[in-house]
Amino acid sequence: MNEIAYQKYLTLSSLADSYKALLFDVDGTLADNIDAHKAAYVATALEYGIILNPDLIDETAGWPTIAVADEISKRYQVELDYEVFAKRKSAIFIERFIQSTKPVDYVRQVLLDKVGSHKIGIVSGGSRSTLTITLDVIEVAGKFETIVCAGDTPKGKPSPQPFLLAAEQLNVDPADCLVFEDGDPGVQGAIAAGMAWVRIDQI
Repeated sequence: MNEIAYQKYLTLSSLADSYKALLFDVDGTLADNIDAHKAAYVATALEYGIILNPDLIDETAGWPTIAVADEISKRYQVELDYEVFAKRKSAIFIERFIQSTKPVDYVRQVLLDKVGSHKIGIVSGGSRSTLTITLDVIEVAGKFETIVCAGDTPKGKPSPQPFLLAAEQLNVDPADCLVFEDGDPGVQGAIAAGMAWVRIDQI
């Protein structure tokens, strides 16, 4: 960890001390894999004849893949089977990119340090199958008490539902939770859930 990352780690670690539970997003927060996800979306869209602008993936950071497929369908006026698209995107990501995923060191270290002193949850818009591999690759598997992912709640981020379910499963009041995020949809969900939040890309 370089000096800048270490200072970010100290900031996040100090902030976390005031809360009982810490809820972590994965893609772009614990895992440095946003560019890989963009590439997987672009490759999948290309199979449908769509030249996808990857900026759309930044706009929808944290959304379930099915919801992103819906947005692609609307913007590019192409009929898509959202579930088929989502499965193909996950397959491409796993086949080509997932094993090279690196952790965001200064965020992962906070999680590892707080195991035992805080309740730890994972809240992501990704699929359970993809997340399981990602968390294993960045070596945080088994370091959390609950995981909420795509399909676990009727609505995903920016709805508060995933965050509230994680708090319920951890038996912690939402006001005692700190959410670690890298995108606006996740922050909106945290605010709506009555939780504190930090944008790890803006500290």
